[in-house]
Amino acid sequence: MMKNSKKILTLSVATLLLVSGCGKIPKLENGQDAVVTIKNGDISVDTLYQSVKDRYALSTLLDLIDTQILEKEYKSDDEEKEEVEGQIQSWLATFGSEDLLLKQVSSYFGVNTMEELRTYLKLQHKRTKAVEDYVRKNVTDKEIKKFYDEVIFGDIEVSKILIEPEVTEDMTSSDKTAAEEDAKKKANEVITKLKNGEKWEDLVKEYTSDESHKDDGGNIGYISHGSLTEEAEKAVLMLKKGQYTTSPVKTTYGYEIYLRGEQKAKAKLETLKDDIIEEVAKNKLKDDSSLEITAMDEFRKSYKVNITDKELKTQYENYVTNSIAQAKENDSKNK
Repeated sequence: MMKNSKKILTLSVATLLLVSGCGKIPKLENGQDAVVTIKNGDISVDTLYQSVKDRYALSTLLDLIDTQILEKEYKSDDEEKEEVEGQIQSWLATFGSEDLLLKQVSSYFGVNTMEELRTYLKLQHKRTKAVEDYVRKNVTDKEIKKFYDEVIFGDIEVSKILIEPEVTEDMTSSDKTAAEEDAKKKANEVITKLKNGEKWEDLVKEYTSDESHKDDGGNIGYISHGSLTEEAEKAVLMLKKGQYTTSPVKTTYGYEIYLRGEQKAKAKLETLKDDIIEEVAKNKLKDDSSLEITAMDEFRKSYKVNITDKELKTQYENYVTNSIAQAKENDSKNK
């Protein structure tokens, strides 16, 4: 599948050979080609190759390997193009020009032109898809059943009162904080009035910022797992039918009070299996970043990739081992 690694690296050093001229390449006393001639000692092709191999070869080699195998598995499509161009446009909005963008990313990604940057981002897109597919394929029936039993619930009818902070873009940070506090205070006022026996429907009309549900008691319909934020879903699940949250729930919109209504029967596992696999895989990737290394290693093995150069093979094995250990350490620190 792969050519000799020395032949591959020849491409990356070819331009350096030009320093010895377009004519006959000088020979050293040991018969090796000279890349650079110096008054007190020359530098050979093999010396340059060994230095490049020790420092940069593995990264280049993995890009070549992954490009070859992933292009067969994942053809370029509109999704890939949209993601790549979206990322580039986002960077251009930040840096202002292609020249400044390349200056910022060249050392990180090893690219010097916009074409090379796009090629790199396309490869990363394919790697991401390969990792996600690997993790999805390795989700077990036991994990699926556990998620279904512990996380999935029958759809629940929910109503809410939204108290949105009155903030504007030109406000100072302290003014925005004050507005947030006012919204929280108002949400607590609503809860106090509910405890004192005032009607939910009346308080919806008086307080809610959610105009689209203001006239129907704040009813937002039936929610399922993932319909609300994690904090909001957890708050609703702690309620019984007819109960409301006794503490305001902070969301991206403001502070919300939820009222729980009817609940439907839980859907059968088989009808939700694909969605469950997707979320379990997503959670596993979030909790264990070493899976990105493991997945690509296994993907290469599935294509019977064999690095025949002993030094590069050792470098690769060390890279996999050390990267997995580092990822697990980072995950542990971030928990």
